[in-house]
Parts: sequence; structure tokens; C-alpha cells
Amino acid sequence: MTDKNTIARQTVDLGERSYDILVGEKLIGTAGQLIRPFLKQNRTFIITDENVARHHLPELEAALAAEAISFKSLILESGEQTKSFVQLERVIDFLLENKVDRKSTLIAFGGGVIGDLAGFAAAVVMRGIDFIQIPTTLLSQVDSSVGGKTGINTARGKNLVGSFHQPRLVIADSGTLQTLPHRELLAGYAEVVKYGLINDPGFFHWLEKNGEKVVAGDIQAQTRAVITSCQAKASIVAMDERESGARGLLNLGHTFGHALEAEAGYNGSLLHGEAISIGMVMAHDLSARLGLCSSEDARTVRSHFNKIGLPVEASYVSSNALKGKPLESSRLLEHMSRDKKASDGHLTFVMTKGIGQAYLDSTVDMIAVARFLEERVTQ
Repeated sequence: MTDKNTIARQTVDLGERSYDILVGEKLIGTAGQLIRPFLKQNRTFIITDENVARHHLPELEAALAAEAISFKSLILESGEQTKSFVQLERVIDFLLENKVDRKSTLIAFGGGVIGDLAGFAAAVVMRGIDFIQIPTTLLSQVDSSVGGKTGINTARGKNLVGSFHQPRLVIADSGTLQTLPHRELLAGYAEVVKYGLINDPGFFHWLEKNGEKVVAGDIQAQTRAVITSCQAKASIVAMDERESGARGLLNLGHTFGHALEAEAGYNGSLLHGEAISIGMVMAHDLSARLGLCSSEDARTVRSHFNKIGLPVEASYVSSNALKGKPLESSRLLEHMSRDKKASDGHLTFVMTKGIGQAYLDSTVDMIAVARFLEERVTQ
């Protein structure tokens, strides 16, 4: 654990491209000092969104100015719709207009949308420039800022265009979580639980006792959740940077969840974490249906998400995102077929043998999946 003046440090071990994740309070105020050693020249570009700019941008700009670090800031609209070709072009045009060069550093200052979009821009402009992640949401601190996945959404699916581009540094300031809307905090919590469900039942049981503190804003509980999650992800990324094996486990619930997001249209009516909460419940329920895990474990997962306030049924999407229009299992299957994990028409699912016992399975019977979805969308 950390106290108020302590920075927890976790290294993502990728040889010459290794980098640190720094977790602690009041880190934005010292960001200039933390960033300076990683700059090739005294020029940075900040990409952020309206919500983060309102709460935190002046502090970051002041921290950079205190270290005589030059910066230009671009403020984008908030929301998943910003992960688009249109906004990618806007970011790249901003960088080129301000004479970015290969020694410049881009700072992604925001949640997962900004991190993915800005990271992708950093990967392609000038054939690749350095970037630093300063994630400001729980979801981005525990998941999307770590591991180097960058990208944008298309009308045909989520994150189908992108690149692996590792950051030089990740700075996770626990204080930014205090300004998050409760719904956003809950959405991030879904990704926290994921690490327990993959391979750490002890962490899941800790969350059963302390999860309500995490989503209620308890700094110590949040810090422990972030550190533990980052340690878990750093370990998996170090083993499998480009998702040829073990890293696929991080997609627990995502095959179902991404299909739900695509059907909802990425318009903010269904947050990523909400979709993943439903998706992880579905993954455990399907595993139980196929005799891979116990029904009791599946009920435990459902009960925890339900208790914390996250959705657990596909009907949530119909009533909240589709304004009462029913989901169609055939459309969900179509979205799933476009998933990045699909190969030659076959999907690899993250299934489970129990809490903390997730594994990759490319032999799941799609007829059984279709029947399972049909039941779920008609509930």
C-alpha cells in the first residue's frame, strides 16, 4: 500500500521498451518532474477531452511550465464517439500544424478513449513518436493505459483499426478518480474485477469485501485496486505483448461485451465497463451451461456485479441503449464474427473453470452460443 506521499511503481518488462507505471496521489502536480527524464526535446503535445480539461488541465499545464517544458493542448469532445477516423485526423492535423517532429512527445491525458486515440496518433504520425499516458479514469488506470494497445472504432466494430505502441511512462494519479461521475467509476470497476476472475481468486474475494469502498471513493481501497490490477496486467503483457497467447485472457467478457457495444452504437448509452460486466456474467453463465464451471461460481459473479450496481443482463442494453427495441441474437453473432479474435470464421472465447480459472477456448460450439444468446435476448 502507499501513503499520501508515496509513489507505487510497477514496471512493464519489455526489454529495451520497458516502462514504469506510477500510482499515487497528487502526481499531476509533479508531472513535469516525472516526465522530463523521458523527453528527447523540450516539446510536448497534450491531447485531452472537455471533462478532463475542466477539472485537471490547468494543473498539468502549470506542472509542465514549472519545469520549462513547452506544450500545446488540444481539447476534444468527451465520449466513445471520439474514437473515430474523423477525430484521429483532427489530432494528426493539430500535431502537423504545430510542427511536430520525431523527437516530440505526445501526452494522452484522459480516459480510455483519449488514451487509445492519442496513442494511435502517436503510433502513426511521423511513423511513430513517443507518448506518455496520464490516465484519469479507473478503467484507463487499471486497463487501457497499460500494454500499448491503441486504436479507434469503426461502424463495423470496436478497436478494429489500431496499432501496438507502448508508452514511455504511465502516471496514474489516484486523485483524479474523485472527480469521476459514479457511473464512470462503476464502469471502471468492472475491469478491476476482471483481474480477479482471470487468475486471482484472492483478489476477487478481497473485492467482495471491499468493492463497495472502491466505488464509494475510498482512496486507499482504490489505490490498492489500481496497483493490484496494474501488477496483473503488467505481468501478462510482459509474457505476451501482441496477444498471441496469454494476453487473450484479458478479453474475458469482451467478445460478448463488444458485440453489445456495437449494437448500442457507441453513443454513450452503454459504457464499455457496463458492457463488459454483462459480458463477464454471460461468459460465466455459458461456462456453467457447458459444464465447465459450477453454477454456484456463475451465481457468485452475477451477485457481486449486481450488488455493486453494474448491469448483469442483456436486457439492460435493450431498455437503456435501444429505447426498448429488443436485441436480436443474430445481430450479436454478426458483431462477434467481426471480433479481432476471430480466425477463419472461428471465435476464441475466454471461458472459465471457476473463479480465477479463466482459459482460452477455440472449440466452443457456436450452435450452443447461438442458443444461449437467443435465450438471453428474450429474457
